[in-house]
Amino acid sequence: MRVLVVEDERKLAQVLTAALQAEHYEVVVARTGEDGFFRACAETLDLVVLDLMLPGRSGLEILQALRQRHLQTPVLILTARDGVEDRVTGLDLGADDYLVKPFALPELLARIRALLRRGRPSEALRLKAADLELDLVARRAVRGDRALDLTVREFELLEYLLRHHGHMVSREMLAREVWREPRRATPLDNVIDVQIARLRKKVDAEAGQRLIHTIRGVGFVLKEGEP
Repeated sequence: MRVLVVEDERKLAQVLTAALQAEHYEVVVARTGEDGFFRACAETLDLVVLDLMLPGRSGLEILQALRQRHLQTPVLILTARDGVEDRVTGLDLGADDYLVKPFALPELLARIRALLRRGRPSEALRLKAADLELDLVARRAVRGDRALDLTVREFELLEYLLRHHGHMVSREMLAREVWREPRRATPLDNVIDVQIARLRKKVDAEAGQRLIHTIRGVGFVLKEGEP
């Protein structure tokens, strides 16, 4: 599970990161409103922990903009504002839960678990395209009646392609969201191309229909039929 923490207080962000990582969540931290909004829109996330008082764009502005874009990622607001009116405003703008600072970490973690249970219905834990199916809980991939023996990286790559089923993904998107290396001095293009080739061989080699396609000079798409 991938959690975005949007919090400008460095010490609190570090405490939250350590607590979430101890529970085996993958954590991304943004310390400004603009960075938080960009990451919430551009990256694949399971939950956003959002402070309200942020430099640049406020937490409420971020929340409102996300919901206007029809992004339904669960959002848990953290704030020092404890007035009823503040809580009502946040919930009305689309927050899923609200926790006032200071708070106990066990309560925060319990609320996060509850939101993730609500926000990830069972059908979202299985991704499908044609006769290809990915079970995100069992970490198992099947094409037809054939189990696919995938490495961890290949599984993550296939999951990303399936989540963007029918839509082109660029090498830059894969470098940022699968490899988590958006600012490398040298591009990952060759590494990505090699991994895509290996994944395509496992997914498409013995199947009657190709699913993984290269769009020359642009990126890749997973879809039935020709791109």
